[in-house]
Amino acid sequence: MSKKNVVNKKSKGFTDEERAAMKERAQELMAEERMNKNKAEGESAVLAKIAEMPESDSSMAKKLHNIIKTNAPTLSPKTWYGMPAYANKDGKVVCFFQSADKFKYRYATLGFNETANLDEGQMWSTSFALKKLTAVEEANIIALVKKAVR
Repeated sequence: MSKKNVVNKKSKGFTDEERAAMKERAQELMAEERMNKNKAEGESAVLAKIAEMPESDSSMAKKLHNIIKTNAPTLSPKTWYGMPAYANKDGKVVCFFQSADKFKYRYATLGFNETANLDEGQMWSTSFALKKLTAVEEANIIALVKKAVR
């Protein structure tokens, strides 16, 4: 392929929302380097992010926050790409919440990173779409969170 052909191909690149999330993540990393956040500071940051969300997302995020705090007390709240997340003792994010509004999706997401102990056979789910939290979904999330940190 000639150099001219490569130069003429245009990439759509990242969306404004993706760039904003990456910028927030860079700021989070710089803040973590400047100071050693403790659990209370991380929780304050998470609760502040939840408060910024539209009601439909914030009510779900608050419920998830309480579920995770209660059922996985070893995880520390922190922000990750501008969203609530919960990290293990090594500071690695185990699970996170992504509001529907953040990327203009029709559903919020509860996601789990590779540090979560959800392995089951050769294939397993690592994220879940959330439209509403009922008792059934809450019970499923409690089981997932407990499994993730065992």
